[in-house]
Amino acid sequence: MVTKEKILLFSLAVLGQLTVSFAEDRLLNAAKLKMFVDELPDMPKIQGYDMVSGVPKSKSLKIGMFKKKWKFHKDLPPTPVFAYGTTKHTATVPGPTIEALHGVETYVTWRNHLPKKHILPWDPTIPTAMPEKGIPTVVHLHGGIDEPESDGNSNAWFTAKFKSKGPTWTKKKYHYHNNQHPGNLWYHDHAMGLTRVNLLAGLIGAYIIRQPNVEAPLGLPYGSEFDRPLLVFDRAFRTDGSIYMDSKGNNPSIHPQWQPEYFGDAIIVNGKAWPRMTVRRRKYRFRIINASNARFFRFFFTNGLRFIHVGSDSAYLNKPVMTNDILLAPSEIADVVVDFSRSKNETVILANDAPYPYPSGDPVNEANSKVMKFIINGHHELDTWRVPKSLMKYPSPDLSSVSHTRYIAMYEYTSAIDEPTHLYLNGKPYEAPVSETPKVGATEIWNIINLTEDNHPLHIHLGLFKTLDQTELVKLDEFKDCMTKINDAIKCQISKHARGKKLEVPAYEKGWKNVYKMKPGAVTKILVRFSYIHSNESYAFDATSEPGYVYHCHILDHEDNAMMRPLKFYK
Repeated sequence: MVTKEKILLFSLAVLGQLTVSFAEDRLLNAAKLKMFVDELPDMPKIQGYDMVSGVPKSKSLKIGMFKKKWKFHKDLPPTPVFAYGTTKHTATVPGPTIEALHGVETYVTWRNHLPKKHILPWDPTIPTAMPEKGIPTVVHLHGGIDEPESDGNSNAWFTAKFKSKGPTWTKKKYHYHNNQHPGNLWYHDHAMGLTRVNLLAGLIGAYIIRQPNVEAPLGLPYGSEFDRPLLVFDRAFRTDGSIYMDSKGNNPSIHPQWQPEYFGDAIIVNGKAWPRMTVRRRKYRFRIINASNARFFRFFFTNGLRFIHVGSDSAYLNKPVMTNDILLAPSEIADVVVDFSRSKNETVILANDAPYPYPSGDPVNEANSKVMKFIINGHHELDTWRVPKSLMKYPSPDLSSVSHTRYIAMYEYTSAIDEPTHLYLNGKPYEAPVSETPKVGATEIWNIINLTEDNHPLHIHLGLFKTLDQTELVKLDEFKDCMTKINDAIKCQISKHARGKKLEVPAYEKGWKNVYKMKPGAVTKILVRFSYIHSNESYAFDATSEPGYVYHCHILDHEDNAMMRPLKFYK
């Protein structure tokens, strides 16, 4: 319900935006910016551990969030952003890459130095942390297997100097155990109802857990100039360089600002629009993170170079998989090796052809169909890096030990003018009583039923899963009507409707993941494991403590309104 108080709050939130968003002609045409003129940055690195007499020890970091200006393109005026860093001067977009060691704890005190007023419009008519004394933020380590108090619960937000704190706030210093398998993670803001705008403002960064004694024998490019994280995302800009976000919602009488997806035509990699990178004729490893709010990317090389997948999300694959392209949803990660010695050209473009929204939205245009350019220098050289035939073997989960089967339905609700108003999981708002309560150490089957027209990347905090299969639903309208009425997959006879075409899970996505793309009009069966996958051991912390965890769609505009549910554990 839209009250006068909420409308007043919204008016205050967008007041600072009106002068720059009044005229649409101030929106920058991204196609007018020249591509491939800025060098790809290598984001600053922070070690999450200390070396004492050659022995790694746990370390405490202090990382702040600052408002500053950032140069996304040489011909674009500096852009006001929110950035992570140890100081305002060194803060970057994306933030510094935190490099942790397996088995060595990292502690981070996240400090909010942001001003009282946001640089982007926000909408108080969706479930939102109300910024009474500043901008609420809280950090989630995506893919981290850590205690609930350090997971970045959406209601554990805090403002500058901790003047205001959310109802589930627990402590200032977060404890990252790093006991999980080595792999690629990323950290980002997770404040209730503000995730989409806080990430859009720049609050993202990479986090890598390394285990040299296990990874070095593989022979992959590792920890050098040939091993680079690539955080890829889209933005729209005004002519003055500021980030453009439409301040009018699809249903302005219901939600004055909220829109179902955000898209920008400028493609940013490591903080630069369509950058270039000079490489040598040898193997490089790229840890690619889709840090967009809603855009899917289908990456491919214009000259036929191929990707060798070695990892997916926060885990290695069992063996490498070679592909011509990669489809990445928001928050998905692809850990790939590219052998530039196989290129017959001296330049190659990393391109994108994913429609937006995915899969049935608009086709790409000239601006968002290009990602970055590689300039290949020199002759073939001795390359000691290799891609082994076998990578990482994790214990296979025992299917006979599955303790519970769950059905999770995805719904979209629309207004009288057929515009989305909100999205739910299992027909429930976030505030409804917890319905998913796994046992610590359990293995479960989750059947995700997508009754919407969008592909939704589902992310489960703490748990890792394998996708077993996807099946298109037959007589979809009949099943959808039943589910809308009674919201019970068993009573609506899902076994009768999940009999359509079986969809093959790509080989590079058959490993352990924490995000997977839920195809519209289909049921996706995943096997979820709530323990360490490399050892099948239980966690080194109390996963049953408050405030618990969540699972949600990782299209941020959906997550904020309100495609997220709590997840609580018992012993």
